[in-house]
Amino acid sequence: MAEKKRKEGSYGAEDITVLEGLEAVRRRPGMYIGTTDKSGLHHLIWEIFDNSRDEAMGGFSDDIEVALLPGNRIRVADNGRGIPVEIHPKTKVSTLETVMTILHAGGKFGGEGYKVSGGLHGVGAAVVNALSTHLRVEVHRDGGRHVQEYKKGGKPVGKTKKVGASKAHGTITVFEPDPEIFSTIEFDFDLIVSHLRQQAYLVKGLRIAIIDMRKVEKVDDESVFYLRDLGLDAPSTSFYFEGGLKSLVSFQNRHQTPIHKHIFYIEKEQDGVNVEIALQYVDDISQRLSAFANNIYNAEGGMHVTGFKTALTRTLNTASKGSNGKGEDSFTGDDVLEGLTAVVSVKMREVQFEGQTKGKLGSVEARGAVDTVFAEAFSAFLEENPDDMRNIIGKATLAMKARKAAKAAKDSIMRKGALDGMQLPGKLADCQSKDASESELFVVEGDSAGGSGKMGRDRRIQAVLPLRGKILNIERARLDKMLASEQIKNLVIALGTAIGDVFDVTKLRYHKIIIATDADVDGAHIRTLLLTLFFRHFRPVIDGGYLYIAQPPLFKIRKGKEVAYAYNEAEKIAIAGKDTPIEEGERDEGQGESEEESEDGVKAKKAPKISVQRYKGLGEMNPEELWETTMDPARRVLKLVTIEDAAEADQIFDMLMGTDVPSRKTFIQSHAKEATLDI
Repeated sequence: MAEKKRKEGSYGAEDITVLEGLEAVRRRPGMYIGTTDKSGLHHLIWEIFDNSRDEAMGGFSDDIEVALLPGNRIRVADNGRGIPVEIHPKTKVSTLETVMTILHAGGKFGGEGYKVSGGLHGVGAAVVNALSTHLRVEVHRDGGRHVQEYKKGGKPVGKTKKVGASKAHGTITVFEPDPEIFSTIEFDFDLIVSHLRQQAYLVKGLRIAIIDMRKVEKVDDESVFYLRDLGLDAPSTSFYFEGGLKSLVSFQNRHQTPIHKHIFYIEKEQDGVNVEIALQYVDDISQRLSAFANNIYNAEGGMHVTGFKTALTRTLNTASKGSNGKGEDSFTGDDVLEGLTAVVSVKMREVQFEGQTKGKLGSVEARGAVDTVFAEAFSAFLEENPDDMRNIIGKATLAMKARKAAKAAKDSIMRKGALDGMQLPGKLADCQSKDASESELFVVEGDSAGGSGKMGRDRRIQAVLPLRGKILNIERARLDKMLASEQIKNLVIALGTAIGDVFDVTKLRYHKIIIATDADVDGAHIRTLLLTLFFRHFRPVIDGGYLYIAQPPLFKIRKGKEVAYAYNEAEKIAIAGKDTPIEEGERDEGQGESEEESEDGVKAKKAPKISVQRYKGLGEMNPEELWETTMDPARRVLKLVTIEDAAEADQIFDMLMGTDVPSRKTFIQSHAKEATLDI
């Protein structure tokens, strides 16, 4: 009876459920935060922030501040209810200490503390505590200010104690990551801003402030609740969006040209699942579909995405047949996704993810809820906005026609390969090995570099494919136009993966694809075009760690009979000195030491002559030079191509390779001083 009398949204000691103690976190941190590199380091912030955000999702908080402090400390403050501080009935210590020291102790495993949260995030605070050298929690609750500190490994320093009165309510957590655990403890302000901006879109009406106080000599972080009230001069930014996902779609399309006026938006609860969706089509061929469950980004989609795609395809097919009265070919899922920017978010009490990373939502009920809510609302949107409907259906129809043309082009390539016994491009000098794990493909610029590469390579494991000039900019090119390009077609056949809906990364013929272009403006342009191609159409090649960029030397330095190579200006100065003239385009063989006679007739050795040759292109190197500097696995330098933030990479490619000239001009002007110019 007593339980029934409790108010909905109550939050006390009885709402904290203890599942197991805190064990082995320091020994195996990767099990809890993924990695111990930069990503894992920032995951500590996300864990503490998520607890504050969950308060906001429940309607108990509307203001979160994240501050970077001197000494690699992070401070997160929210005006939520504050972690309970009374003695927990099971652990016999304060509830705050229970939450901070026992894994799986939190208000999200039962009770009425939270209706919606980011999964089993009761592990978060305890894990952050375990991986910190020092952590301090300050709780403002029920008119009091309570504090408890923890030393290395999450061990409490004394008990939770009340240190004064307070009219505020909420929780302040300050922690310092342990350098013995993490490979780096340097936080990235821009990365934090990017992540928290996304969270602000996902929780309407939540204000999130980020302040960088690392260069402030002394920060009195215990004198105020929010550090912004100190009025210190420090870099800061804040986010507040009333529009929610509608604002997020608008932000993602800021470099695009919308093809319809209104952004579709719906938020509705269905069968206990809160469904929120926003979308807009743009004049582009790429799709941008983001999915979230309880504000956790689901990179691999899941049931909510399945429900959305099913409803989208069905609704547009129905609208198309109703608008033209014809029973023409139906749209496929790919047709209706082309040019789409959409965000699908669900919030539910019992959320189930597939895998430890929460990258895929497994909750089956989300599929039906999203399908029902979206289909009904989107059908009404199309009926109420006939111009928008015509433009959207026209976009899907164009995509359908392009799909058929691309299929014909792909079939032509595959058919040609079958008839020719899978004949590889004539320009390709293939390697002898058929083992992809040891095989390498050098994609080089021009026939001259290709000739040197073919002669200087290790024929057993190294293949060389020369490209003729700049390849097609594929950012806005459909597949049929791409495959009409001889350069791209040769590369597709050489890779062996096919392309489009038949792409299969397991058939990749080389596990090292190395882009080797000249160290000049044209070379940089070709490299960018190739990176755009791989990002848009061979993304699993990048994700699999198969794409590299060669780092050929810029200078050849000869001191007498000794030869050295320098990969940048600093190395050149260190080897040859600051004022040594640079000889362009010649192969100076130099000279050895010589003798000269002094005035007293004594012969002495003369210092060897130093010559510096500047390489403008790989074609200037003979096969031996190219091998020992750029191709020899024992001596070469390669850069692995990775994608830390796919959404940001997508935006950058849109801006730099697309049609938004004003944004590209602004970007270039803003970053002009950072450019390395080859004059």
